[in-house]
Amino acid sequence: MVGDLVEYEMNKDGSGVIKKILTRKNYLSRKAPRIKGASYRGERLEQVIAANIDNVFIVASVSEPEFNHKSIDRFLVACESSNLKTHIIINKTDLIDDDSYNLWKELYASIGYDVIMSSTITGEGIEEIQDLIAEKKNLFWGHSGVGKSSILNKLFPELNLKVGEISSYSQKGIHTTVTSTMFFIGNNTYIVDTPGIREIDPYGIREEDLSHYFIEFNQFNDNCRFNTCTHHHEPGCAIIDAVENEKISMERYDSYLRILDSIEEDLNF
Repeated sequence: MVGDLVEYEMNKDGSGVIKKILTRKNYLSRKAPRIKGASYRGERLEQVIAANIDNVFIVASVSEPEFNHKSIDRFLVACESSNLKTHIIINKTDLIDDDSYNLWKELYASIGYDVIMSSTITGEGIEEIQDLIAEKKNLFWGHSGVGKSSILNKLFPELNLKVGEISSYSQKGIHTTVTSTMFFIGNNTYIVDTPGIREIDPYGIREEDLSHYFIEFNQFNDNCRFNTCTHHHEPGCAIIDAVENEKISMERYDSYLRILDSIEEDLNF
């Protein structure tokens, strides 16, 4: 997998053979995407994205394609479940003429995430991203068309990554990056450019563990009446109480319920 450290042996003809894959310090994965028309029994398989990552940058766009906080929350759950250092980039700020998206920046910043507003047209946020990636292995992850490759080209023009367009029919990104690729930039800095994805379902998460990956829930988790509380409908739920008292945002709680429903759907196959 991209990012793995291996021991290998070279052959006389210049080819090589991997002899051993070293223990990973971490890895990022998701449920393998559903294949149209296929039937599933039990939980879908795991698809590993990359291994041994220092930073994950979740990239979203304010428009073209439209901003989707529910997808960001799914990406965050996948990263939190792998204990990865995560940053959020809200890209294409040149496409808006107001500061309405600062509300989302403030929401995620209040939870504890580093949020960067960026534009490859105006250069906003690019220097900040450059400072964060220095001397680390960095993975850029997000939906198709949000501008991952454009950001990397702005940072490192020599990469000359292919940049896609937005479908005029669906207003969604068209896949341009087709495989995860790691680039060595120099000064012990690595970049992983990943294929844009249409759906993200975190892998291997149990109903009872999901709330731990919504990090602002953690201060309330132990205060529920029942230790098996799923924070969905149970009486005496401290999470529901925190939502009603605006200590947890309704938007984040709605994302939690949607992911919880998807876990239950898998369990019911």
